[in-house]
Amino acid sequence: MREQRDAGTCPAGNLPLELDAFVGRATELATLDGALREARLVTVTGVGGVGKSRLAGRAASRSAPRDGAWRVELAPVRDPEFVDYAVVEALGLADHTTRTPRETLLARLAGRELLLLLDGVEHLVDSCAGLVTDLLGRCPGLRVLAVGRRPLAVPGERLVPLAPLAEEDAVTLLSVRAAQHGVPVGRADDEVRELCRRLDGIPLAVELAAGRLDTLTPGQVLGRLDDRFRLLTGENRAALPRHRALRTAIGWSHELCTPGQRLLWARLSVFAGRFDLEAAEYVCSGGGLPADEVLDVLSALLAQSVLTREETPAGTRYRMLDTVRAYGAEWLEATGDAARLRRRHRDWYVGLVTWCELDWFSPRQPEVAARIEAELPNLRAALDHCLSDPDGAHLGQYLAGSLWFLWVGCGRLAEGRHWLDRAVRLDAERTAREQSRLKALWVLAYVAILQGDPVSARAALRECREEAERARNPLAVAYAVHRTGCLALVTDDMVGAEALPRSALERYRELGELNSNVLMAQVELAMTRAFRGDLADAVRLCQDVRRVCDGHGERWARVYALYVLAYAAWSDGDAAGARRLLSVCLVDAHRFRDLLGSVLSLELLALVTVTEGEAAEAAVLQGAAARIWPAVGLPLFGSAHYNAPHELCEATAREHLGDERYQECVRRGARLCREEAVARALRRPPEPAALPGPRGAVRPATAPGT
Repeated sequence: MREQRDAGTCPAGNLPLELDAFVGRATELATLDGALREARLVTVTGVGGVGKSRLAGRAASRSAPRDGAWRVELAPVRDPEFVDYAVVEALGLADHTTRTPRETLLARLAGRELLLLLDGVEHLVDSCAGLVTDLLGRCPGLRVLAVGRRPLAVPGERLVPLAPLAEEDAVTLLSVRAAQHGVPVGRADDEVRELCRRLDGIPLAVELAAGRLDTLTPGQVLGRLDDRFRLLTGENRAALPRHRALRTAIGWSHELCTPGQRLLWARLSVFAGRFDLEAAEYVCSGGGLPADEVLDVLSALLAQSVLTREETPAGTRYRMLDTVRAYGAEWLEATGDAARLRRRHRDWYVGLVTWCELDWFSPRQPEVAARIEAELPNLRAALDHCLSDPDGAHLGQYLAGSLWFLWVGCGRLAEGRHWLDRAVRLDAERTAREQSRLKALWVLAYVAILQGDPVSARAALRECREEAERARNPLAVAYAVHRTGCLALVTDDMVGAEALPRSALERYRELGELNSNVLMAQVELAMTRAFRGDLADAVRLCQDVRRVCDGHGERWARVYALYVLAYAAWSDGDAAGARRLLSVCLVDAHRFRDLLGSVLSLELLALVTVTEGEAAEAAVLQGAAARIWPAVGLPLFGSAHYNAPHELCEATAREHLGDERYQECVRRGARLCREEAVARALRRPPEPAALPGPRGAVRPATAPGT
């Protein structure tokens, strides 16, 4: 997690920048500021659309805790089990271990001083209450600001109910938003004031009205609202006026839409979170809405404030406010078309994952990583849909297995483990020998290996190979053999770690299989050769991997090949060459959020640094690596082979610094967040008189690892 430290800061928090002017709410903001100073749990409550999220975000940005304010958007989370995952993700706490997300949060937030903004808790109250109770009970520096339509009912909770805007503020908001649409609105206009009163000053309702002022006058809007108000107040006379006003405003906006706009509004509600145009065109077209008309209809909904547009690293994306989406979902259910739309949604994301897996082995790898990260809420919805449908088990297994590059390559092992465990348990008898389940099994084993869970990995690999052999599926056998070799490597079984990858590579060649996984088999074989003292063969194997990666634009597997080459360069006395290679390793591993690649690069950079005569800096880097290892798993896998470079670096640094100063430098490094550690490691140190480095062959005990 990014955090502040004694010297310098990391970017603290993830609150989005406010793109629109914040209107009014001075009194409410002061009240909320005071509540946050006095209580560790504050919940802002109020009707949907009253501006709770906006007010809470503004208050959070003013709170300035030492380790930042962090927003967790819970509206797209449908499964209570994923509340913890959403918080881990928002905080950037990549964790490769077998710990649950709750355990990760408790371990990583201890000693931190930060504000956690949980936005949209009303549909997940029980899960959020349990999480907040645990966190506040064991993390004394934590404060929580919750936002929802009802409280969490947790001891010590301070409630801040949010009322609609006062008339003057509502008129100002309408004027400001209308001006953004190019429409001047007089604040003294009686019809404008009456419109704001009829909308009860609810900001969402006011903004929807402002979105219509480019085609209607305030008087025309008021007249239509009157009609809709009379219609809807008959539905539930016991409802609070502000609830009726909000539903009236949304319903009135819906009524003003054309049939095509209403249809798209309803169909777009199937998306969880943000979506792009291509997804909308595929999922929502047909049945009265041709695909080539979706863009125009979507643009109309955007102009009417039914949708919002956002620019993200994955490109332009759209989203609905949760209240607006829920209204559309009701209409979708009423049409009887919801099941078909959910299948269309599932099919789009199955296709997207298929494309992304293929494109991972290409120059578009970084774009794939950004795209798949942006699609996480929709991918989760698709996975849940598949794994909740007995007839969709094979598709769920296909999705969970095909997303290996997200789980492994982009630092989401814990979430991958969740979906893979669930997928392989589902309808195991009927799908035992299907390709999709066999793939899910070896990917599950891969994840378990990296999490330091050899027992689960071995069981999954045994089942995968046995079923693959019965089904006469040579590709699944090859992957099972390969990953069994990977397991041998991290458990110091050097005989298996050499024989099994060689066998897998031969099988891959016979089948014509070439991708990032195949290249990793060759890198793992190279590591084994290095461990056994044959650095020349290790270099030959990794130079071949580097050539293939460069030819295909692959950068993730290339990290590990360059790592082995860097160790070989250091072993031959070329510290400068090793540093150049490791700098590339660290940049790319960090870009992909690959903690294993990052921490191994830091460890080896520490060894290079001590060789260059910077013992204190080497100790700092070792401290930085030590802070990352708990999120990866057992440091250096608990392997004697993997641990040798670390021990050599530590012994050399202690010899030059003494035990006391060495420990002081390690502690200084442990205060660095990941971004700081990477930035520090990538800075070229001064050129002091270098310590002599080894030349020629090195002992197997000091060979590299991944």
